[in-house]
This record gives sequence, C-alpha cells and structure tokens, in this order.
Amino acid sequence: MKKKAVSILMTAAMAASMLATTAMAGETEASTEAFDPGTGKVYLLNFKPETDEAWQTLASDYSSQYGVDVTVLTAADGQYNTTLTSEMAKSDAPTIFTVGNATAAQTWNDYTYDLKDTPLYSHLTDKSLTVNYDGKVAAIANCFESYGIIYNKTILNDYFQMDNAKAKSMDDINSFDTLKAVADDIQSRVDEINDKFGTSLTEAFASAGLDDSSSWRFSGHLANLPLYYEFKDDGVDLTAGEPTIKGTYLDNFKNVWDMYVSDSAADPKTLNSGSYNAEQEFGMGEAVFYQNGDWEFSALTNEDNGYEVKAEDLGMMPIYFGVDDAKEGLCSGTENFWAINAKAPQEDIDSSLAFLNWVITSDEGRKAMVDDMGLTCPFDTFTGDYASRNAFGAEATALQSAGKTSVAWSFNATPNVDDWRKDVVNALTDYTSNGGSWDAVKTAFVDGWAHQWTLAHEGEASTEAATEAATEAE
Repeated sequence: MKKKAVSILMTAAMAASMLATTAMAGETEASTEAFDPGTGKVYLLNFKPETDEAWQTLASDYSSQYGVDVTVLTAADGQYNTTLTSEMAKSDAPTIFTVGNATAAQTWNDYTYDLKDTPLYSHLTDKSLTVNYDGKVAAIANCFESYGIIYNKTILNDYFQMDNAKAKSMDDINSFDTLKAVADDIQSRVDEINDKFGTSLTEAFASAGLDDSSSWRFSGHLANLPLYYEFKDDGVDLTAGEPTIKGTYLDNFKNVWDMYVSDSAADPKTLNSGSYNAEQEFGMGEAVFYQNGDWEFSALTNEDNGYEVKAEDLGMMPIYFGVDDAKEGLCSGTENFWAINAKAPQEDIDSSLAFLNWVITSDEGRKAMVDDMGLTCPFDTFTGDYASRNAFGAEATALQSAGKTSVAWSFNATPNVDDWRKDVVNALTDYTSNGGSWDAVKTAFVDGWAHQWTLAHEGEASTEAATEAATEAE
C-alpha cells in the first residue's frame, strides 16, 4: 500500500515565538458574528484529566445556553488510545477527539474531518500548529505547553546564602552536574535548612510516582530527552517518525532518574503504589524541585487548593540532561490537537465545530481555557484579558530570547504511545523498586519502540478492523 505523507508542521522555535506573538497581539477581539450552534449533538473525548472539571462546566453552560446536547468523557491517564478505540466503535461515537502525533494521524485518517475551511483554522495564529495528513488539515492544536523542572525560588534563594552551598544563585544552576550537586546537598541538609529558615522541607525532589496518575512524567516527558538528542544527532524527521532507535542517551536518562529517586523522601520500593502526591508535596513547601509542566501553574496558585507556595515563589528550569546543557531551553510543544469525527452525521459535525468555535471566542470558553485550565492557546482571540498569565510559559519565551534552544516534543513520534510507555514504566519500576537491571529499561525503550512501530504500521486498516470487531462484540 502506498505510504501517505504525514506532517506535523511545528518546530520548538516556532512554538516559542508563538507564545510571544500570542501575548503581544492585544488588538484582536473575539468574533461578533451571529452564532449558530446547529441542530446536532456534541461528544468530546477529553485527553487531559486535569481539565475534566472545567470541560464539564463548559459543556453544562453551553447546553443550558443553546439547548445543544454536549457530552464530555475524560479518558484516564495513559488510557486515551484504548478509550478512543472503544468509543469510536459505538453508535454514539465521539464527535471531537484528540490526535497527538503523526502515527495517530495515520491511524485515524478515515475519521478526521478536513478543518481547512473552518473558523477554528482561521483563528489559528500559526498555521503550522496543525496535523496535516492525506491532503487535509486533520487536527488543530488547542494549546501550547512547556515543561521542565519547577522550582521554589524562595527556598533556593535561602539555600544560596548557606555556608558551603553548591551554588550561589540560579545563574549557577545551568547544567546537570550543578543541579545534581545542589539537589544532593539540599537532600543531605533538609533539617539544617528547616532549622535556619523555618521551612517545612522533607526532600529536594518531589516524589517520582510510577503509578498511572504520575508515570507519564517520566515515560513521556523525561523520556523525550534521550529521543530528542538522538533524533537531533541522526537528523530524524519527526513528521515521518522513525522505525528504530538506538538508545544513545539512555545513560543520561538513568542519571537524571537516579537523582529524582535518591534526592527524594519517597520510598523507591513503593513508587508505583499511588500513595504519593508530588504536586501536594511541592505545593506545601516540602520539596524544592518538581518535574512537570506549565499546566501546573494554575493548580499550584489556586487558593482553593490551600498550598503554601505563591506565584512569586515559582520558577521553571530546563531538565538538564548532561548533553548540551548550555544551550538547552524548556521542552516546548503540544500533543493536544482537536480532530472532528468525519464519520459523524453532518449535523453533529457542524454542531461540534460550532461548540469549539464558541470555546475559543466566548468569554466563558476563553476564561476556562486560560484561568481554569491554565493553558496558553494558539488562537487570535486569546488577547487582552485572555492572554496567558502563566509564568511558566513566559519562562519558555525568556529562555528562547536568551538564545536557548527549546527542546522539541520528540515523543510525538512515539508509535502506539500508551503501550510503549506502559512497557517502559514496567521496566523502570522493576529497576527502581526491585533492584532490576537498567538493561531491561533499555530493552523496553529500544526493542519496544521497534515492536510498537511494526504493530502501528502493519496496515492502515488495522483501526477500522478493531472498531468493527468491537462493534460486533457490542
């Protein structure tokens, strides 16, 4: 079968500049055209569990206002593809779903509606923030995100004043070696720091949970770093993907992971138990460092959560990896692209497009995206009061302006992403909790990639067959 060209036309540099453009474009207002919600129904399969409450509220408000039936189902962490396959097999399938990468664009090609001539596409500030496949705009980015290591500025500034501190300012923490030296030192001096400054520290790094609610931070986000540097070395085109990888930088992955585990109060043998809450540990001032993304800014600064940290305490640094630290910025990109189900009835397609247009143009929708979900959105309607106020997102722009290179989201090229990550987590858990071999992590990473690539590319009819089988079973 002839292979069709796939492209996700976005680079990290474009993404970082888009942040600045969105923040500066203060003149564009939401559309004032007469709004037609259509006569169909809307079913959104949400990718991001942390945004579920906000989406449920939007769905309820929209239904009340326009009389349109809007359903939102949020997939569990690490279960999106499985849930999507199951839901697409039903008679009332999702009308809006997420396409996360090039492989997904191929897999769901028969289900993606061409968005080229839609208001959603017209409002996109950077037309490269799309997934293009088979001659159509298959999906459109709904947010832009950056991640790295969140840190507590206040506690670090106190630490810098201590005798024999391993750094004297944030400017000194610009490499893996320095970060590790600082984290090791803080971990060994927790009681001393608490006594001197009245803090409530228990650890340098918040717990590296390997349960389903947390493991994506490592099998996805930390795993991105070895993929990024290997693909950069080998000139891999992320829009087409790569059938095999070598694992060139997995020793660097091990170094960072070992630091996360050793410089934490969490018991390595119970990291997969689900008993840890890294956000809470950091939010309550118990940890100095916390690997996560700019979506955490809203949660950490929400007064209702009762956290001790304040907005002025928060900063974000790159995940220094010991490769090209002097030039490294934050990991910037997105795996959140809205797609419309082309197999839905036309009235449902029209109503789903109207709903998304309302989300990005109405006061209710824009407030939810910016304030409640804490997102930076790539549409010309998010200006003025609706421009991103996310300080972590601003860090990405500042680092890029300083000449740092934003790390591309290379994991967007991962084949059968949920299954590959699950195998990596299993191996990482065995290594960390049971004294297993790091070689098993390498095998899951490298051999697992090749295996999942083969499965994902066996034929373009695989998903069709799976949904048909599920329909018959139903």
